[in-house]
Amino acid sequence: MTTTVPAPYARTVHGSGPGLLLAHGAGGSIEANYGPIIDGIAARHTVVGVDYPGSGDTPTAQGTLELDELADQLVAAADAEGLDTFAVSGYSLGGPVAIRIAARHPERVTSLVLSATFARLDTRTELAADVWHQLFTSGQSRLLAQYLTQLALSAPALNSLTPAQARAAAEQTALAVPPGTGAQVDLVRRVDVRDDLAAITVPTLVVVTTADSLVPATLQQELAAAIPGARIAELPTGHLPFVERPTEWLELITAFLGRRTSTQGRCRRQ
Repeated sequence: MTTTVPAPYARTVHGSGPGLLLAHGAGGSIEANYGPIIDGIAARHTVVGVDYPGSGDTPTAQGTLELDELADQLVAAADAEGLDTFAVSGYSLGGPVAIRIAARHPERVTSLVLSATFARLDTRTELAADVWHQLFTSGQSRLLAQYLTQLALSAPALNSLTPAQARAAAEQTALAVPPGTGAQVDLVRRVDVRDDLAAITVPTLVVVTTADSLVPATLQQELAAAIPGARIAELPTGHLPFVERPTEWLELITAFLGRRTSTQGRCRRQ
């Protein structure tokens, strides 16, 4: 019997120092979700991110995406860059990916930063993901972009724009929707990592986006409560901290990782 090994995902690498893996959100990419802060976090870390199938330079997958494969692809990227241990930062769908990495490779993970994320969907969020998926698969990119603009930005951020500016922003979003969005959102709808949470023993920071209409703060707090010893930091933003509050988001991540890595040194595979 021949087993087909998935091709490595496209990866990006920045900086030097202790390892840090980045896991992006559905319908995003490393550049889209972490681009505004990547130089800041790479100042003291070897930052490795991979783009999921259909995002960035990774070809679209033939079939469904599975959480375990995404997790293992990130670890394979760390191996390729010689990182023995690493922290993991997961944004939105990247949160469950990071959690699964910690569950499957506990000896490798030094800490977790989980932002705007969830362990499972509630009914409201599942319905939102269903509309997202339907709009994408039906090819209604402009309507999808307007829907996501309304849902992903906080009310103050959205209302700071004129209707014309909001429509223009949605037009730009429509042009940037990755072809792998459908499969990624389908995975969002199937994710449930609640059984992984109690076994997490590494220091964990949960960044709760308190004005989030896509992943409500209650789901994020539920996640934090199930991870032993997890810390919570609240960020007054919608679902896009890299758009609304990039400086504050970067400061939360780097301050937490700085405390974690001060005694770890640089760990790399030889």
